[in-house]
Amino acid sequence: MPEPADVDRFMRDLDLEAEAGGYHLNPDPEFTRGLVRGLLANRERYGYISCPCRLASGNREDDVDIICPCDYRDPDLADYGACYCALYVTADVQAGARIPDPVPERRPPPAERERQKAGYAAVPESLKFPVWRCRVCGYLCARNEPPEICPICRVPRDRFERFM
Repeated sequence: MPEPADVDRFMRDLDLEAEAGGYHLNPDPEFTRGLVRGLLANRERYGYISCPCRLASGNREDDVDIICPCDYRDPDLADYGACYCALYVTADVQAGARIPDPVPERRPPPAERERQKAGYAAVPESLKFPVWRCRVCGYLCARNEPPEICPICRVPRDRFERFM
């Protein structure tokens, strides 16, 4: 189990990063602390911070969509006021003006995720470069390879998918 000082430090870092990006952590400190403990435990277990509310496989490539912040955070926030695990919430939820709605699981089953990976289209001849999309924030760029780090949300290159 992670040490309390590590949980505090990571929680502060997450909060600063979230606020800098226009996001908000859950205002319940004990609830949030439990999620942060889960993220840190998964980092120790798997080497990456997979969502503590989902079952990770231990294979980063298979779990890339559930590495925090997960690919489903933004649509969950827009539709329900919180992400699946409720680590991230909207401003009105953070302020206590709204209670988030229950969030259903958006993650497709493994077979569907494989079909989605296999379904990427080849680069149309009219495009000089493939277009890459950040699966977390939607940032698009046209180049031979995705950037090392997303300039918007700061996730690594393995969080990009070929868009066109």
